[in-house]
Amino acid sequence: MDAAVTPEIILKLSNIESYYGPIMAIRGISLEVPRGRIVTLLGANGAGKTTVLKTISGILDPQKGAIEFMGKPIQRMEADKIVRLGLSHVPEGREVFPFLSVRENLTMGAYPRRDRVGVAEDMERVYGYFPRLKERINQPAGQLSGGEQQMLAIGRALMNRPTLLLLDEPSLGLSPILVKEIFTIIRRVNEEQGMSILLVEQNAKVALETAHYGYVLEIGRIVMNDTCDRLMHSKDIQEFYLGAKEQGARGERRWKKKKTWR
Repeated sequence: MDAAVTPEIILKLSNIESYYGPIMAIRGISLEVPRGRIVTLLGANGAGKTTVLKTISGILDPQKGAIEFMGKPIQRMEADKIVRLGLSHVPEGREVFPFLSVRENLTMGAYPRRDRVGVAEDMERVYGYFPRLKERINQPAGQLSGGEQQMLAIGRALMNRPTLLLLDEPSLGLSPILVKEIFTIIRRVNEEQGMSILLVEQNAKVALETAHYGYVLEIGRIVMNDTCDRLMHSKDIQEFYLGAKEQGARGERRWKKKKTWR
């Protein structure tokens, strides 16, 4: 492809290995996230998706391999320094500050910044994406519903004005109506701000409908990658992720029994 039209790669993982104690969780992972694109990671529970995100954001140090963000090596860099480079991570389970108000949680997301005017503008932008947060601006985050906490976790990450946003299971525990609302906002953020997004999501259908490119993990290894349109029409993806009801639970159980791809 002509270099003039090839998207800039802002995140590149090369042969990454990460461990929990003696257990290897991800095995030789290599992937890329182009600027302005949404890339999704698919896989069954325990495949290593969350570990990939934790390794990128500095929560875990890789034992082997290289991670480049905006052309700069960040493997084994401290997590707060990675945030300051422009990478925000929305963890699985939301992890808001329960005793702080909505406003205070959002302010915490902007802690690396010193541009007060820009921070105020971004807070209003977050309220535009999630009007319910403005309605609960002074309410402690621990009193919000699960969907509202997910909105707050995403909004808090956006307050850093990141170049790359990592999202870990944003649909977890939410009703189908809230899932649709959350993913509409994810697409808006990508389209309106040109923000690159790396999305971990077990709801394969909504992930493939949202993202541009996808990787499939099995037991810590990438076993398939392609455009989301092609993955959507893959027989393996249809059988093990899209054929079962709603979240693909039955497909996931069959997936775990499958040893190799066709």
